Amino acid sequence: MRTAVEIFEERLRTQTDVSDVYGAAEGDFVLIDSRSRTAWDQGHLPGAVHLPTADIAEGAVPAGVRIVTYCWGPGCNGATRAALAFARLGYDVREMIGGVEYWVREGFPLRTRDGDVTRTPDALTAPVTDACGC
Repeated sequence: MRTAVEIFEERLRTQTDVSDVYGAAEGDFVLIDSRSRTAWDQGHLPGAVHLPTADIAEGAVPAGVRIVTYCWGPGCNGATRAALAFARLGYDVREMIGGVEYWVREGFPLRTRDGDVTRTPDALTAPVTDACGC
């Protein structure tokens, strides 16, 4: 039987959150948007690469790079399916929990055809100070 420590360590190895991804915008990973073309066109995270889960195959992303996947939000497991596809190919991959929904709710920019847009951070999800302290 796995212990709570093992479970939580595993989560931290396989998941990241929107604040950490935003803070590492120039990070050493490729950010993958696994949603449809229509969803991508509606708005996506700056710097992301559009690669729907069905198109993930060996060679779709250079070998050896770290990957972070995202989808719509916590009610969607598309990022999980994309992360699993990359993990099966041997990539070091993490799923960004919260997806586009929490990215926008925390006030981070969303890239659209008309340029980057931001919304006022949602006080229920984003800290009212510079950092949440967690």
